[in-house]
Amino acid sequence: MLLPSLVVTPALRGGLGADQGHAGENGTVSGKACPKGLYGIFCEECPAGTYKNVTGSDRSLCFSCPRDELPNRAVYVHVRGGITETPCPYKCVSERYHMPHCYTALEELIYTFGGPWLFGLLLLGLLVLLALVLSVARMKFIGVDELPGPAPTQQGSQIDHSFPFLESLNEVLETNRVEESQSHVHRMYFMGPNTFSEPWHLPHTPPEQVKEIVYEGAFNAFVDEINALAAYHWWEGSVHSILCILAYPFAWSWQQWRRRMKLQKIREFVRSEYDHSCLRSCRSRALYEGLKVAATPDLMLAYVDFFLGGDEKRNDLPPSLHQRFPMSLLFGGDGSYMAPFSLHNDNIITSLMSQSVPPTTWYRFVAGLNAQLRLVRRGCLRSKFRPVIQWLETFANPALSGVHVDLAWFQATTDGYCHYGLLIYAVEEEIGRVPSACLDGDTGIQQRSSALGVYLKDEPSNKIYLGQTQRSTDGNSRRKIDGGILDINSLKVLEEKRDLFFILSFLIHNTKPVGHQDLVGLVISILLLGDFSLVLLTLLQLYSFSLVDVFLVLFIIPLGVLLPFPAGINALFSHGPRRSAGLARVYALWNITSLINIGVAFICGYIHYRTQSSRKIPNFQPWNMDESEWWIFPFALVLCKCIQSKLVNWHVANLEIQDRSLYSNDFNLFWQS
Repeated sequence: MLLPSLVVTPALRGGLGADQGHAGENGTVSGKACPKGLYGIFCEECPAGTYKNVTGSDRSLCFSCPRDELPNRAVYVHVRGGITETPCPYKCVSERYHMPHCYTALEELIYTFGGPWLFGLLLLGLLVLLALVLSVARMKFIGVDELPGPAPTQQGSQIDHSFPFLESLNEVLETNRVEESQSHVHRMYFMGPNTFSEPWHLPHTPPEQVKEIVYEGAFNAFVDEINALAAYHWWEGSVHSILCILAYPFAWSWQQWRRRMKLQKIREFVRSEYDHSCLRSCRSRALYEGLKVAATPDLMLAYVDFFLGGDEKRNDLPPSLHQRFPMSLLFGGDGSYMAPFSLHNDNIITSLMSQSVPPTTWYRFVAGLNAQLRLVRRGCLRSKFRPVIQWLETFANPALSGVHVDLAWFQATTDGYCHYGLLIYAVEEEIGRVPSACLDGDTGIQQRSSALGVYLKDEPSNKIYLGQTQRSTDGNSRRKIDGGILDINSLKVLEEKRDLFFILSFLIHNTKPVGHQDLVGLVISILLLGDFSLVLLTLLQLYSFSLVDVFLVLFIIPLGVLLPFPAGINALFSHGPRRSAGLARVYALWNITSLINIGVAFICGYIHYRTQSSRKIPNFQPWNMDESEWWIFPFALVLCKCIQSKLVNWHVANLEIQDRSLYSNDFNLFWQS
């Protein structure tokens, strides 16, 4: 027999009262009211984000937790037995946030010291204090005697001509002559900038000035051996290309190291391995003294000096200064920040020029010219060469009695690279000075060149080539200089190539000295410490996003964001103005390179902000570095690095130009200093 199934359905509400006429309350399975924290028929926990501090079963007794007690980046959690009082329990949305305020590591640091404004003031005070300590330590370590400042050169001391920025009448009183200058015949320059793509090379045709002292066939063999030694291996250029992508300052150091090794190899070959068989002099071949190779300090310009052996029995050798005219002196460097243009001076050039110009005047001229040339930079040659030309006409040529100096270009290669330098030729006394009004324009060039015995030849490429007619013992011969004069008009059509690094030249470039070296050094120390502090704060901020972001910022340009600090400390604590200036330039390179890392930080912060904005919890904190203000520290880093670049430019100028009268606009003050 089947019995009907009995379904028991609990009543939601109680029945009607007998005499009262009121409806009954909600019931429960147990028949008792739910305790605090629980509600409903089965006495379940109140939903997350609510609490219940009274007995009863009604849902309305679960009150919402106060929203102002819930930190940003936190969510309410369930608690066994329900929530009976405030504050309601919660947890942070990620393990990277720390209880109780769910702050990031950066925010926890900031609010530990009283909030952003008080933290900023404390950090600034600490940076100033540490910078003062660094300045005192720098003075103790370097010594007051080695700090930059004009110091007269002692009588009879050897002059370092490889650093001509420091040569002035206050520093150079005399120069030591060497016997080699009396037997010097000619200086032959290497072509090319000595890069991995365009190494040094010598032309196979011997110069006209040395044809009488060399065997042409043996000279060609000598040139082949030199060019083979000067060429770079493929792997050297490959390493340089890789380092340019990973860390450009290391690429520059690698290139300079390989250049130095290449120069040493060439000099050792000429000095001890090559038998000098191209020379006609038996004495030169026997003593290995007829050829010598040298280079400018920047290792971008090299040259071969030819000397007499003493057994030539030629009365017309070595030639005098006027017999060498027109004479070309090429600039070292390429106009970049790391290798500015400069005229390298040595005893041979000084000895030759002393035949017409007093040595003290020539040294002052070289110092003033190099001060002007260091302001010239690639990409802006048209505008930056103009002051150099004006300086030559107004300051140099009026003081260089007997000779005239023009800015010119020389030795254009097949790749379009050309050297810049000076063209020096004689001014005949009976001709007199050419009016300054004739210096501009093609007509002025022709008038001046005709008066000075220099002929101009217009080639199809519209380049102006120079030569001078002079008489030798064998008859008339015409010497041609492979190059052209640069004047105000020719600068307008000067062609120059610009690369991607041209934009950076607005941040790092050579400037005039501003003085106040101690103050500039102190401010650089403050910014250097501030830069490092901002880097650490930025990395703390990125850590709250993701460890992947920290990895990307650190290793896209490996450690580029951290290396400016040790590079800056190394530059500030180095001995000697020349070494300090070189290390300061490397520090400037690292400072600019780190902008790539900061760009990565911007991208990571923006991506995080966009992905979090769709599910953003209302922000109740007065200041939050993880939300809309994510850009503050990266932007502060960019601003700090731009200011550092400007100050480093001044610092380098103060180190390299100790005599500020080199930039004087007063003719008499310049030459009397």
